[in-house]
Amino acid sequence: MNATSPAKPSTLGAVATFGRMIKFSHTVFALPFALAAAAIAAVGHGVSPGRVLAIVLAMVGARTAAMGFNRIVDRHIDAQNPRTAGRELPTGRVSLPAAIAFTGASIALFVAAAAWLGPLCLKLSPVALALVLGYSYTKRLTWLCHVFLGLAIAAGPGGAWIAVRGDISAPALWLMAAVTTWIGGFDILYALADRDFDRAAGLKSIPARFGIGRALLMSGLMHVLTVASLLAVAAAAHLGPIYLVGVAVVTGILVWEHSIVRPSDLSRLDMAFFSLNGYVSVIFFVTTLADVLTR
Repeated sequence: MNATSPAKPSTLGAVATFGRMIKFSHTVFALPFALAAAAIAAVGHGVSPGRVLAIVLAMVGARTAAMGFNRIVDRHIDAQNPRTAGRELPTGRVSLPAAIAFTGASIALFVAAAAWLGPLCLKLSPVALALVLGYSYTKRLTWLCHVFLGLAIAAGPGGAWIAVRGDISAPALWLMAAVTTWIGGFDILYALADRDFDRAAGLKSIPARFGIGRALLMSGLMHVLTVASLLAVAAAAHLGPIYLVGVAVVTGILVWEHSIVRPSDLSRLDMAFFSLNGYVSVIFFVTTLADVLTR
C-alpha cells in the first residue's frame, strides 16, 4: 500500500460510525416500553423467546430506519445548524448512498420481523413505517411535531401488544398514551437548544412558537399526563405494588428532570434528556417485569 493512501476504515469503525449517526444508544428510550407491553400482554397468554426476539428486531429495525431517514431528510438543515453540523452526513463521514442503503436495510429488517410476528403485524407495518418516517417532515408543518414523535414511538408498545395478543385493548392504549406524552414532553425539552435556529430556519417547535417558559410548562403538563396514564395502565391490567413503586420512581425522576431545567439555566439539558430519560424507561421495564413475574 502506498504510504500516502488513506487507510480504509475497519468494519468495527464503520459500525460505530453508523451507530453514532442514528444514535443507537437512544434505543433504550423506546425498547423497554415495548418489552414492558409484551410482558403485560403475556399474562395469561404466554410468549415464546422467539416472539420476544422478533419484537426486539422489529423495534430496532423501525427505530434505526426512522433515525436514518431523519438524518437523510434533514442533512441540509443539519449542515446549517451549529449544534448538528458535525453529524455524519453533513461532514461526509457517511455518504448519502450508504445512509440510504442502511435505512433501506433497516426497513427490510422491520418488515421481516413483522411478518415473523404474524399476518396482522405485517398488515400494520406500513402504518408504523408511515408514523416513524413521517415524523421527519412534521417539524416543517406544525409545532405539534413533538406529539407526533411521541405517537410514532408509542407504536412500539402497541405493536408489541398486538404481537403477543393479536388485538389491542385498554392497557395497551393507556401505555401508548403514556409513551406519547413522555416522549413528547422530553422532546420539547430537547428542542429548547434549537429554538433560535428553528425560528430563523422557519421550522416548527413548541419552544420556537411559545418561548422557553411556556415550553417548560407544556412539557411538565405532558409529563403529568404520562404519570396519570401509567396509573391507568395499572388499573386496566390489574398490576400490583411493584409496578406502582416503579411508577413512583419514574414520577420522581420526571420531577427531578424538570427541576434542573429552568428558563434562566439550560446548561443541564443533556442530563435531563439523555441520562434521566434512560433511567425512566429501564426502571419502568424492570419493575413492570418484576410485578408480572411475581403475580
